[in-house]
Amino acid sequence: MRTSLMDRRDFLRAAGIGFAAAMAPSAWAKTLAAGAVFATAFLKRDGGFGAAVLSEAGKVLHAIDLPDRGHDVTFDPVSRRSVVFARQPGTFAVVFDHTGHDAPLTIASIPGRHFFGHGVFSPDGALLYATENDFDNAAGVVGIYDARAKFSRVGEFPTYGMGPHELLLLGDGRTIAVANGGIETHPDYGRAELNIGTMKPCYVLVDRVSGDLIEKHELPAALHQLSIRHMDTDQTGTVWFGCQYRGPGTDRPALVGRATRGKDLQLLDMPGDVLSGFRNYIGSVAANDSAGTVAVSSPEGNSLVVIDAASGRVVSTSVLVEVCGLAPDGSGFMATTGAGEIIEGSGAKRSKPDYVWDNHMLRIEQV
Repeated sequence: MRTSLMDRRDFLRAAGIGFAAAMAPSAWAKTLAAGAVFATAFLKRDGGFGAAVLSEAGKVLHAIDLPDRGHDVTFDPVSRRSVVFARQPGTFAVVFDHTGHDAPLTIASIPGRHFFGHGVFSPDGALLYATENDFDNAAGVVGIYDARAKFSRVGEFPTYGMGPHELLLLGDGRTIAVANGGIETHPDYGRAELNIGTMKPCYVLVDRVSGDLIEKHELPAALHQLSIRHMDTDQTGTVWFGCQYRGPGTDRPALVGRATRGKDLQLLDMPGDVLSGFRNYIGSVAANDSAGTVAVSSPEGNSLVVIDAASGRVVSTSVLVEVCGLAPDGSGFMATTGAGEIIEGSGAKRSKPDYVWDNHMLRIEQV
């Protein structure tokens, strides 16, 4: 069934839905005093969509409405603003102040593009970069937005691959890493994957100033259906990535890997039971620098696995129904699930049955 992109005017009207009801003064005080807060998109079981700011204790401190399903959140420590991106093939991103002082601002994708759910700010907060689909040309691009001019779109550069998903700004402040999933999609066909037999996923490094390709790494031909999707960097600057396999369900390829500049991609050997538990799907990747660990989650396999970053050894495994969102928390990880649970780094659980937490979670330091 063919579907069309949401009409831009209808979208902007929908995105004008304001913040949720004002918070009590005590809640505001807790938000401002907290050492860190966490931002994530959600679905309400009554059918609404939004993004929430959670305390370290898993309490909802603030929420905004979204016109449709969100995906990931990025944060600018300079302006103290966050941006939540629409889930592919969404055509919106919403800028919001997580303390609730300023009204949200909607960014609409330009004709011929849609968002892939992820973005990152430049170090000075002046520019926002977002992975996008040039869908008529089946090409990935990074859209560039001027954060100091109401996020007007000022340009783009190629991702040198198809189906870009998550992107990271590396430690030099200039190099952007992009996970090109290799999957062709077009909004006329919803989320249908159109090239499974000819996929070419790759991991690339791009100069965000010039748009030039610095490095490009493809997986072996036998793994051409292993879509590289999500990433995070550990304390050494190594990029960890998680994959989603589009080949036969009986296959058990490696799903977690790491990338070091100037070297080939390295896929991790993991115990067979751990690998089987992922059901060929990694949903989120998060590093905890203070603990020297990396966590990966699989909502398909109800699996959360923590890895020692130095050795690549599996440290722990947990069974959590529809777990996906991950962020460092103390010596562990906060996790959220599609069943409405919030698991703190200490292991304490809170259940919010009215919420279906979406795929990702961002830790925001209150400095």
